[in-house]
Amino acid sequence: MAHKLVVTAYGEPADVVRLIEAPDPTPGPGQVVVATRAIGMNPADVKTIRGQMGADESRLPLPLGFEAAGVVTAIGEHAHSASGPISVGDDVIVYRAVGAYTDVLLADATAVHHRPSTLDAEHAAGLLLVGVTAADLVATAAVQPSDVVLVHGGSGAVGSIAVQLAVSVGATVVATAGAANQDHVAALGATPVVYGEGLLDRVRTAATGPVTAVLDTVGTDEAIDVSLQLVDNPGKIVSVAAFGRAADGIVVLNGSTPQSKQNRAAAIDDLIADAAAGRLATEVAKTFPLADAPTALTELATTHPRGKFVLLP
Repeated sequence: MAHKLVVTAYGEPADVVRLIEAPDPTPGPGQVVVATRAIGMNPADVKTIRGQMGADESRLPLPLGFEAAGVVTAIGEHAHSASGPISVGDDVIVYRAVGAYTDVLLADATAVHHRPSTLDAEHAAGLLLVGVTAADLVATAAVQPSDVVLVHGGSGAVGSIAVQLAVSVGATVVATAGAANQDHVAALGATPVVYGEGLLDRVRTAATGPVTAVLDTVGTDEAIDVSLQLVDNPGKIVSVAAFGRAADGIVVLNGSTPQSKQNRAAAIDDLIADAAAGRLATEVAKTFPLADAPTALTELATTHPRGKFVLLP
């Protein structure tokens, strides 16, 4: 029997997330079964549980989780992974998964990507959702080597990758972070600045020239207000969080447009290769047993250590 986490009602994780047993899945045409070794946790999981992504009760009990890493255990007819032929025993990453909070995951083969041996399952499981989001930010802003880029939230899971991708393009990067994460942001290749009162002046001092693009991962009014004062064209301010500020002319991404989907799909192979080669740094903050997911989700929704939370079946 498989074990999986489901949402039984919309509310707080400790109250509505349950571990249940279900028959082991059988792959149909174009599908594979993966024994999960690690499962990436994301803030979107908490939003799903709370009904912030829609509260249709007809969908209950609702599976959780968008990404995992594991080993292929069964393959349906005509199944080919996103990265080529696939065999039982292959180490893989599954993204975008449906119901990844399980020890046995049924997935469309097109969502399966081979995992290099140099990329461990824990880091692989938390790589792609934040990675493709960061890549979409950089691609949408059309970051060039000549750009001076401001990243809001440079120490966060998405922001830290956005910093590294912008640096790899050759851009000059300034990134906001809390006082405790200034050295971390500097190690990623950006000039760190502390957010809070006086941010505008600190960014202007840190930047080598006028800021030409902004990648926002925090969505605060402070971040957007400062950005609008720094950048002449609000269309060069791209956010994945400031959904209430679209009327200011900034670009807000949620991954739903055809171009955004193309940006994200095109980034996957490079993200995996760069992480496996050590060119892209990611962090695992904490790991939890699968059964402790409600506790982990509650902690994920509050202030927590830098890096990704990962479930271990």
